Formats: sequence, structure tokens, C-alpha cells
Amino acid sequence: MGSNWDRLDESLRPAVSASVADYERTRPALEKVTAEMESLVREILSEAEDKPLFVTSRTKTIESFREKASRMVAEPDADPALLFPEPLRNLTDMVGVRVITTLPGENAEAANLIKRKRNIFDCRGDTEKDIGSIESGTYGYSSRHLILRTIQNDVVRSYQELLDPENKPNGSYFFECQIRTIFAHAWSEIEHDIRFKSQDPRAWSPYFDRQFTATAAMLETVESAFSELHGRYETVTSYWDADGEGKVSLTPNRIKAVWQTLLPHVDRKADDDWGWAAELVAAHGLGKTMDLAALLQPEIISNVRKALDHRYSPGPDRLLDDLLLWQFGESHIDLTAEVASSEQTPRRDSLVRRHQQMQRYRKAQGF
Repeated sequence: MGSNWDRLDESLRPAVSASVADYERTRPALEKVTAEMESLVREILSEAEDKPLFVTSRTKTIESFREKASRMVAEPDADPALLFPEPLRNLTDMVGVRVITTLPGENAEAANLIKRKRNIFDCRGDTEKDIGSIESGTYGYSSRHLILRTIQNDVVRSYQELLDPENKPNGSYFFECQIRTIFAHAWSEIEHDIRFKSQDPRAWSPYFDRQFTATAAMLETVESAFSELHGRYETVTSYWDADGEGKVSLTPNRIKAVWQTLLPHVDRKADDDWGWAAELVAAHGLGKTMDLAALLQPEIISNVRKALDHRYSPGPDRLLDDLLLWQFGESHIDLTAEVASSEQTPRRDSLVRRHQQMQRYRKAQGF
């Protein structure tokens, strides 16, 4: 199959060779531009609430520049022509900066921070660049792709003076900034090494394409799972904010939401009324979200389960009742059960029996 350079029409080779020579001559100065862009992006993202894992950069190699500069216009009946007649001015990927995040949601935050620094960069392009798009029903790594133009940058001016001494440098230069997750980054690096750097097309197998598609699907699933996990973590930690979510009143719907977040595996029917729960916690003066979060702690739940040795896994109503009994003991019985003088006291009898089991367990465990 050969490279672009190998297939390049002989009439176009002198122009490409001249561009490559200029690129080789000025590349050391361009490497300084690359370092400057990385530094500026890194400084901007230091303001991010969710800081990226790392920021890297690269300057296009001479071989890669020659390959791209050698691309021809794909018009069979037309005279041979270069796709990039002035590659040193037409190409926007000679300098590339990569921002590597943890989760997909952080990509937008990073992109927006960079785009807002209009005194440093002018954003001339912003796309979700997929190899395999959602619309086509295929898979591939997703990357936020920004085309940025520098604003009166002195390092760029120095490069421009070297590249074209006859024209006044303006400090304006186009470069690429890719923002993607660590998962997408790893996937794309491996794919690039195997798929795009393959020197011999005869060594390719359709199995590789199939496996890349499969791993991309798994990647999307893993990213979604981690995003959901992070979202749940943010929600749970907010319950302990005494000045924020933690002070929200425990209405039936609020109790339901907190319970389904902390104990999604112990749930009721979606349309159930949680008024009973509000009455139980209110009996003990528990009126804020933080109060319920403190009650629904794993250690407490584990002790209750061991103490009562439930024959059947309890639902939210029974488990909440048991947790309050563990926490408040006889006070819970007196506040929520029938009066002791009544002829039939099934709830009180049940609570007393369960309380005695808890007391025996506490004693055995040395609590």
C-alpha cells in the first residue's frame, strides 16, 4: 500500500521536500511553542474544580509532517494537487496538547475553562471527535477536540520570525487541544500503535477490528459505571453537609430518596408512600437528612442483622424499625408501640422480644 510520500506525484515532491526542510529547520523553535501551550493550558486548568490527571503535549515528528504534507487531493480526473499546499500554515496539528481527565463529565469542565480564557486563546473549533460515533451505532474512543488560536504570544512570535523573517510576526498560531478520559487515552494509544502504525498491511486481521470494537464497548460501560459511582459518592457525601443537603428536612419523599441512595438493595415498590418512615424518625426528633444518614451506617446495620438473625431479608419498614430500636432501645418501644396496659400489644411484644435479642448480642460482643 505504501506511504503518502511513496505515492506522491513526482511533480509535487519538490514542494513537499521544501516544506519538510523548513519544518526541520524551525522545529526546535516550534517545540518551545509546544511547551508554552502546555504550560498555559496547565495553568488554566489549575482553576478547575475537578483537576485533570495530567496534561501532556507533543510536536509533530518530521516523518509525520512529511506524511501529512504529502497527502494529495482525491480527485482522479484532476491534475495532481496537494491537500495542504502550505502545510506549515495549513496544518493545525503540528502542536498538540492533551488533557487527560478521570471521568467523561470532566471533559466539558476543562473545555469550558480553556474557552473562557479569551485573552489567551481564541477557540476556532470545538467538536466531539469519535472514531465510531453514537449516530452510526458503532464504538470508538471519544475525545473533545478544540482548535485554539494563540493571542499575541511572544514565544509564537519568536517561532514566526524564524519561519518567515520577511513578515511581521503577530503571535497568532493554531494548535490542537484534545480532552479525553484516562480510559479513552489508553484505548486510543494502543489502537494507534496497532492499527495506524502498522507497517505491513498484510499483517492486519479482521479479528483486530472486532476486538477493538468489543473493547470500546467495554470501555463505555466502565466509564458509565465509574460516572454513576462518582455521582452516588457526591450525593452521599452531601448528606453530611450540615449547611447544605444535610439540613434538608426529612419528608417522606426525602427519606425515600436518601434510603434508595444509601441502601438501593433494600427497597420498596416505587409507588409506596413513605409516610410511615417519617413518623418513625420524627418520634425520636430526627428531622434532618444528616440524622438519617447517621442512622443508616453499615456497622449499625451489620450489628442489627447479626443480633436478630433475620429469617427473611427485612424490607425498609422492618429494617428502619430495627435500626431505631438498636439506637434508642426502650425509648423506641415507648414512643412507637401500643400502651402497655392494652389487652393486645402485638407491636410492643415484638419490639420487646427483638430488644431482648439485641441486648443479649451486645452482652456477648462486649458492647
